[in-house]
Amino acid sequence: MFRKLIFCCLFYIAIWPLSAQISKDKYWKGVEKEMDKLLFENMLPVWYPRVLDIEKGGYFSDFTYDWKPEGEQQKMIVTQARHVWSCAQLMMLTKEDVYATNAYHGYLFLTNIMWDKVNGGFYNLVERNGVPVKEKDAGIILKNAYGNAFGLYALATLYEATKEEEVLAFAKKVFLWLESNSYDPVYGGYYQFLTEEGKAITSGWGGVPPKDQNSSIHLMEAFTQLYAVWPDPLVKKRLSEMIYLIRDKMTHEKGFLQLFFENDFTPFSLLDSLPEVQQKRWHLDHVSYGHDIETAYLLMDASLKLMKKEPKDELLKKEHQKTLDMGKKMVDHGLKWGWDNKTAGVYDAGYYYKLNDSPGIIKDTKNWWAQSEILNTLWYFHQLYPNDPMNYRKLFVEQWNFIKKYLIDWENGDWYSSSLDKDPQAKFGRKSNIWKGNYHTIRTLINVMNGIKNQP
Repeated sequence: MFRKLIFCCLFYIAIWPLSAQISKDKYWKGVEKEMDKLLFENMLPVWYPRVLDIEKGGYFSDFTYDWKPEGEQQKMIVTQARHVWSCAQLMMLTKEDVYATNAYHGYLFLTNIMWDKVNGGFYNLVERNGVPVKEKDAGIILKNAYGNAFGLYALATLYEATKEEEVLAFAKKVFLWLESNSYDPVYGGYYQFLTEEGKAITSGWGGVPPKDQNSSIHLMEAFTQLYAVWPDPLVKKRLSEMIYLIRDKMTHEKGFLQLFFENDFTPFSLLDSLPEVQQKRWHLDHVSYGHDIETAYLLMDASLKLMKKEPKDELLKKEHQKTLDMGKKMVDHGLKWGWDNKTAGVYDAGYYYKLNDSPGIIKDTKNWWAQSEILNTLWYFHQLYPNDPMNYRKLFVEQWNFIKKYLIDWENGDWYSSSLDKDPQAKFGRKSNIWKGNYHTIRTLINVMNGIKNQP
């Protein structure tokens, strides 16, 4: 009996790694099935074709919690471009013609209506009929690098899906417009605000400094996609530069992104300001945990795309390792200080007050886009660091369960704008507006599903 017990113990010890692998594969296959059902049965049916504006072009913006049209239906370049991007991604995922039709519908609106045919550049915001909207209290039309980054991103992705040369030609036009008008030849990087004519506003606008992390990370994202389909030397140079600026200039040594900058990348800070000033202007200076963890993924993806083109470049290999190291530092910082240990998810904002070594939470809500990006990054970091003490797999499981419980509207479809554990009223908030589309969520679902399918 004793010998039999010893044999059984040794047998289970011997097969344990195999059984653990089988269990792990079973879990990931279950996740893939859940995500597939969420995407194709819960999300896509409420978005398409409902958001297509057949009469005026482009995509409708504003819908209630139960998907009834509501509001002015103004159209912002960011959301319009993201729909083109989403449909191009769905083309490649499903091979279905309907998504090609949806994407081409948006492409025509971007290139015929939102693009300024006189001065170049995409308008930021237009009325439903395509008339550009002027800035409040200023009476002028502004353009910005952030919106043009998404226009470029959409076009480069659509070209990958269609291989239509006219699409790539327009993507090149957008890149060169940014190069001529928004790029700073002195300190590098891109100015966020531009006049209607395309002149960079080097002093900033409306109390907001001239450069920022958010436009920078999405310019990097757009250049990453453009370089993958058009490996032009100048695109490579700008992509490499953006990786460097974000990783080495914009990211604090503690591992979080500083948000706004002067021309020479001196960060804007409220650290020495009065508490009432900090509270009033916190949006210009705080720790954005969602952006930090999203940026870690975007940096990694950009670096990998560069490596893919020149795998034997030793300098690129060294830079890639620096990027991975910083990305891990950013993710670990965000999870250490921004993670909700009770229900999972990351908080929207923290702040490093003077003389404090750790940030305090100043906004404990959990925006939908950030939670989606956390899940995407946790998937990749589990693949990169499967045995890391941070246990990214465990955090992924917790985050996915959190999303299913607090962010998915299983009755009306799609995601709430904010998680119900902290913001119950989000249940009745708009499902779609000029700032809420489906780009973050579709990217996460496609990335994770494809990753699971391609696991060795």
